[in-house]
Amino acid sequence: MAPRRRKRLEPATFNLPVEQLRHGGPADGSAVRVRDILLRTQPATRATVQITSEQACILGGTDESIALLKLCADDWNSLVVHSLYDGDQAEPGDTVMTLEGPYAAFAALETPILGTLARRTRVSTNARAFVEAARPKLVIAFPARHDHWLLQPGDAVAAQIGGALTISGGPAIAGPGKQPTLVPPLVVLPHALIGAYGGDTKAAAQAFAAQVTGRDGPTHPADADAASASGTPTSSPPMTNRDAQVVVPVDYDNDAVSTALVVARALEGQVWGVQLATSENLVDVSIIPAMGTFPPTGVNPNLVWNVRNALDAEGFGDIKILASSGMTLDRIQHFEEEGVPVDAYGIGAALLAGRTGFTAALVQLDRPLRLRVGSELRPNPRLERVK
Repeated sequence: MAPRRRKRLEPATFNLPVEQLRHGGPADGSAVRVRDILLRTQPATRATVQITSEQACILGGTDESIALLKLCADDWNSLVVHSLYDGDQAEPGDTVMTLEGPYAAFAALETPILGTLARRTRVSTNARAFVEAARPKLVIAFPARHDHWLLQPGDAVAAQIGGALTISGGPAIAGPGKQPTLVPPLVVLPHALIGAYGGDTKAAAQAFAAQVTGRDGPTHPADADAASASGTPTSSPPMTNRDAQVVVPVDYDNDAVSTALVVARALEGQVWGVQLATSENLVDVSIIPAMGTFPPTGVNPNLVWNVRNALDAEGFGDIKILASSGMTLDRIQHFEEEGVPVDAYGIGAALLAGRTGFTAALVQLDRPLRLRVGSELRPNPRLERVK
């Protein structure tokens, strides 16, 4: 019996600018010229292009690249595409995808495909490295504020391919290496809402929990006064999920221990965890008495222990700790080696670090072909025909 085929994401998932791509809008100008010359002089040229990885990586962007071809190539049905899957491991020089068909039909899409694979693979590879370092703890990705908004949905998918959970951007997917979806789902209270509530983390968290879960909760005092005076509600009905639980940042006043306890008491049963996101330029209030024996700034092991011990002492052992702000692979590895009681790590800019690359080579034609020096046909039995 043939092995069961894995499921790929539908092309509509990626919300591509199809008409622009069909007309070469975001594509490399030289690739568009190749297409136009071939259409004019050799329209029937049939070719095979081989795409290979330059580094060891966890593949991302294959489904998005296939979507590019299905939606934007001149005639998808004229193409024969073989590919690895998102989440597959690739080594340097491995063939990850082949494109066969009328060359003019897909020549202009080569560069967008290479860029898509490079970007998404970088994110999925980084995410996998963080997941492996933190295992079995959760890794939560917060990529949205570190790059252009147009890149966020695809980066969220790529982070999930690598095994990270994402709080913002992109659809929830199931795929190789993806951690199980949390039940109940998590939502993170933005620092901006705390500011809008005059720096009152407790009040902001109560209002946020009420909005997210649909349970009754306090409103902002000014909003409550206005509603009372007018006899009408001041906001539209909330989009709710009664099973959702919140993660509350407790660094707004730079006093994480006290704030964590206030939040735990006020939202018992609704708080999944507290987020430690102390700036690397600050020293938390609870750390000041112990300064002099360790680097005191930001989210350090001692701060995590202070919050954990305080919560446990008051019977809030079920409330988890999410450590974020400047988390790197080295820092997570250090925390894990030291047994720091973190339940989940948040990563942002580090998710986008480094580079990955792919190379496309014309390896077969329906006429004599002299391969570029350094290029060779590299069959990969792991590739599967794309339907």
